[in-house]
Amino acid sequence: MSTSIASPPPLPHDVRTISLVGLAHGTSHFFHMLLPPLFPLFVRDFGVTYAQLGLLVTVFFAISGVGQALSGFIVDRFGARPALYVALTSFVAAAIAGALAQGLPGLVLAAALAGVGNAPFHPVDFTILNKRVSPTRLGHAFSAHGISGNLGWAAAPVVLLGIVGATGSWRVALGCAAAWAALVLMLMVWQRDAIDDRHGLAATVPHHAGARRLAEPPSPLSFLKLPALWLCFSFFFWSTAALSAIQSFASPAMQTLYGLPLSVTSYVVTGYMLCGAVGMFVGGFLTPRVTQLERVIALSFCFAALLLLVVGATLVGPTMAIVLASLAGFGTGLAGPSRDMLIKRAAPPGATGRVYGTVYSGLDLGFALAAPLFGILLDRNLPAGIFYGAAAMLMIGVLSAALVGQQLGTPRNAAALAQ
Repeated sequence: MSTSIASPPPLPHDVRTISLVGLAHGTSHFFHMLLPPLFPLFVRDFGVTYAQLGLLVTVFFAISGVGQALSGFIVDRFGARPALYVALTSFVAAAIAGALAQGLPGLVLAAALAGVGNAPFHPVDFTILNKRVSPTRLGHAFSAHGISGNLGWAAAPVVLLGIVGATGSWRVALGCAAAWAALVLMLMVWQRDAIDDRHGLAATVPHHAGARRLAEPPSPLSFLKLPALWLCFSFFFWSTAALSAIQSFASPAMQTLYGLPLSVTSYVVTGYMLCGAVGMFVGGFLTPRVTQLERVIALSFCFAALLLLVVGATLVGPTMAIVLASLAGFGTGLAGPSRDMLIKRAAPPGATGRVYGTVYSGLDLGFALAAPLFGILLDRNLPAGIFYGAAAMLMIGVLSAALVGQQLGTPRNAAALAQ
């Protein structure tokens, strides 16, 4: 007896979906960095401290974290595309609020609106990719998704500070960010058929009985019983606490440690993210060929942590310090596709949005709690603590990833949904 299975979509269809999701994801990561590159200017104009500015990061990610977990349920129920439209609209409002801010309260409003916009992105992105992209190209789709995020992070300081340098106004820079989000929103509406998760490949092709997937969850909250889910959450928390330190405070920390001007150290974050994008690209080829993904993560994070320790200890000169800090991004980027594939393996059918929403809320929580703590280190003139702390967070992340690998496929993990 023959079984009729729908043919996978042709490559151009997959490329269009991956490209649109990548553009939206890159925009969301750009808006992660909407305010941090401008922190020194806010200190100058508003007389605030770095610890206070760290609270802006907390507001952003606290709102995003809670919203991300809730967004997973919304995406599973109503679809990913409408949530994407709302998210991009919130980014436009956030940038406008920032451009009009007259002090810390206005910046808090901008951070809050950006957090609302960021909340749906990972449930939206991974739902669309898992449902519309053919399984043989998913590893590369995850790689492209991660690369786009790193490019968004890398672009933010260069673009925002470049506009400030050209116009002399950070308000103009934020206004330009609002215009960019509006353009991306219009493109997504125009190309809406390519991001329709209700009519994708996975929506029409049944799961094979022998596939390594868990049973359909008997209730919307059954996925919360999975041990691997919470280990993935823990992994995201620690690894993004490290990223928070680098993104928000590596530039002023290196300014203090190495006596470099801010105009030079601001490119450390850009270098870190660009090297991370290269790591993501390489990791996309590793993921389909490696069964023990947690080993890729462990080796990658150990490499990054070692480089950050060298930078923090000032064992090299200023130029080499910038190079090493940037290369640390390659290590964290290399682990990205393996990380996303681990989560896919932990997600039961029908709960993609909920699983990614819950797990990625660990990312938001890591950013939210770490930013003010690392800001305090800078205020107390402990710049080396930025790099030491980031390295320590990465090593704890290695332990969490190892535990995830042990949990996947265990009888306890598979039985959690049957209870």
